[in-house]
Amino acid sequence: MTTILVVEDGLTDMEILSCYLQQAGYFVISAKSSEEAEEKLNKNQPDLIFLDVILPGKSGFEICRELKKNCITSKIPVVLCSTKSSNVDKIWGTMLGADAYLAKPINQEELLGTLEQLIK
Repeated sequence: MTTILVVEDGLTDMEILSCYLQQAGYFVISAKSSEEAEEKLNKNQPDLIFLDVILPGKSGFEICRELKKNCITSKIPVVLCSTKSSNVDKIWGTMLGADAYLAKPINQEELLGTLEQLIK
């Protein structure tokens, strides 16, 4: 089963995203902060990581950059999701190594289409 780590500090957004993913047949691991995400990554090797941009501790941008510089996690696809959805934010996310950028509120069809492209 494909495992997805969802790093999201908003309870409602976490529940919606997790529900969409579980309905599509994915196993979801959740984290509410950058510190918790690091703990989960040390215990699990997810197939994909969803990162909220605005998080307690390090931002999703910072976490993405660190993941892509680490040889152990550099090949894991990263999807940034945020209410910050300007072209500048999307370009910045891509420059830091994000494989996709989804605007909130998350659209279920767009989410599943993005997953199909990134998980092989």
